Amino acid sequence: MSIQMVGVLSAFLFPLADAFAQPRWDDWYTGHGMMGWGVMGWLGAVMMLIFWIVIIAAVVILVRWLVSADRSQTGGAGRTESAMDILKKRYARGEISKEEFEEKKKDIG
Repeated sequence: MSIQMVGVLSAFLFPLADAFAQPRWDDWYTGHGMMGWGVMGWLGAVMMLIFWIVIIAAVVILVRWLVSADRSQTGGAGRTESAMDILKKRYARGEISKEEFEEKKKDIG
């Protein structure tokens, strides 16, 4: 057996042996390896989930606030006006006379 073969076999056998090893007294806390399955592993996963939920909620709230601030600055340009509202504005600006206003009001309503 060559030295390369021993290296390859040891690379696969040592982690396998560690997986079947008897648990130590502190395994419940740290778990095995970097992504331990102990208390700290699950706690870390829950904290990461909470972190991303907070970040996504903050982005959604920020976007909604920016959109509503933009809408209030434009005077609600996205809102559709009724025909009566338009007629009242035209009369208030002096574009139509009182007779025209009354006539068109009868046509609308």
